[in-house]
Amino acid sequence: MHDLSPKSIAGVDVIPLCDAVGPMGESLRKPLDETFPGASPTVWEHLCAHAPEAYGLQGEWVLHFHCFLLRIPSGPTVLVDTGLGGTDSPASSWAPVPGGLGDVLASAGVAATDVDVVVLTHLHSDHASGAVQEGMPAFPNARYVVQRRELDWLRGKVHDPVNERIVRPLREAGSLDAAEGRKTLADHVELVPTPGHTPGHQSVVVDDHRLVVSGDVVLHPVHLADEMATYVYDENPGAAAITRAELLRRIRERDGLLAAPHLPSPFVRP
Repeated sequence: MHDLSPKSIAGVDVIPLCDAVGPMGESLRKPLDETFPGASPTVWEHLCAHAPEAYGLQGEWVLHFHCFLLRIPSGPTVLVDTGLGGTDSPASSWAPVPGGLGDVLASAGVAATDVDVVVLTHLHSDHASGAVQEGMPAFPNARYVVQRRELDWLRGKVHDPVNERIVRPLREAGSLDAAEGRKTLADHVELVPTPGHTPGHQSVVVDDHRLVVSGDVVLHPVHLADEMATYVYDENPGAAAITRAELLRRIRERDGLLAAPHLPSPFVRP
């Protein structure tokens, strides 16, 4: 059983919110050695024995879809990523929808109107689809923070439904903030660009890497065993591997925690 209890770092409470658990749909699913090329057979053998919760009955990758809530003393209530959304969301073509983010937020005593800032680590559908409900911002009092580089990249993907169904409603509602690189959210809480998986990917750093909500910098336990193993759906696999190695190095130097959305446990010490 994984520890789902909050972590407190420099007075900031970080609460994991499990939105869903399940494999990718058949349209995107590949054998794991093709999904994460470069890792040795020895690494895969080790993971099968020591991380069985990441595998389904047929050996497929079972993803956990975690979002994270940050409660900051005398600061904003911050939600990092918004999960899968409903059965009609952009994620519904490949992910185990509907997500249960609203229910787990309510269990944590947080209403949608209580959220002050929504950080979207990147604009893939499993991280952004819960940002909008029925064409309106799902968190009506929040500013939605995305890197400008991410918005510019997605604008070029004209057929991506996240553009039309997530970004456009947020922009029209006046809720979207385009960040330019590093950005301080509160004392001890900072947004840091972590590009590679997507061009404008960002992570949330608490107390100088004592805890990092990493988005998709780390996707699978294989990235902890071999941080240079690439991922078939990275926009720039080489840059993603360099970013991952540097981020994990800094977390280890601080004896910190990694909060990675798709790992079986929401918090790990890399």
